Amino acid sequence: MNNFRLKTPVAFLIFNRSDSAQKVFEEIRRSKPPKLLVVADGPRENVPEDRDKCLSARAVIDTIDWECEIFKNYADTNLGCKRRVSSGVDWIFDTVEEAIILEDDCVPHPSFFRFCEEMLQRYRDDERIMMISGDNFQFGRKRSQFSYYFSCYSHIWGWASWRRAWKLYDVTMEKWPKVRDAGQLNDWFSNRRAVAYWEEQFEKTYAGEIDSWDYQWAFTCWLHGGLTVLPSVNLISNIGFSQDATHTKSSFSYRMMNVEPMTFPLHHPHNIDRDIIADNLTQKVHYSPSIYQRAINKFLKLVTLFQYVL
Repeated sequence: MNNFRLKTPVAFLIFNRSDSAQKVFEEIRRSKPPKLLVVADGPRENVPEDRDKCLSARAVIDTIDWECEIFKNYADTNLGCKRRVSSGVDWIFDTVEEAIILEDDCVPHPSFFRFCEEMLQRYRDDERIMMISGDNFQFGRKRSQFSYYFSCYSHIWGWASWRRAWKLYDVTMEKWPKVRDAGQLNDWFSNRRAVAYWEEQFEKTYAGEIDSWDYQWAFTCWLHGGLTVLPSVNLISNIGFSQDATHTKSSFSYRMMNVEPMTFPLHHPHNIDRDIIADNLTQKVHYSPSIYQRAINKFLKLVTLFQYVL
């Protein structure tokens, strides 16, 4: 790692949490990207303290002390998760051909940057691969001797992609009704619980009931048969599980997961095939947990709320 010099642009998405933004920024500083693209949402009208908090988060960026080009895309008013992130990533890939993307609560292991850069280079022209992620939700299970595997799930707690993939993205999910009515989810998933879960999430997202951008990205990847590169070890710790967070308010198995270093040189899989066993575990535990797992999650949420009150 000592001889590695990052060449890939890094994009940083921030809002109003300067403390967590500072922690992520410290890891970005260690990697010294030659280009840094910063996307910031604006303060909410009904939250007076947001103005100062947003300014504090943006002030973190002003402490850059390495040689790099900096590009800023700051919103004057609050756009919300869906519009700010989607428009921000649009801007990122209008500006550069490929990028490593981090949000202000996703702290990467230093080896995350090299892993993403090597994967971006290796699969740059392979349209079967839509993105690279730093997330591993296998909880220590080693699926193979390789450094990474291929998944249908587009985990976005630290990720990277190319302009050629993002240009397919549609935040409105215009094709969802046709996919839904044709029963295509049954072709994508053999498990009825998975089909029910994703149909509900996509329907709510399409109807505007969920203020998010990532369900649309998952839909885009599946619509085009795209796969995600996932590392054999977890490279990202999400520190954003709190009552101040937009979506990650509860504490459960994914809160502040331990990170491990990626070993180089990378050991590449021989074939580009989705790991069905790993994906089945992810669907079962992460997306549509059993009644038992949901009970555990509720209990952990209560513990978090209790700690927050104290």
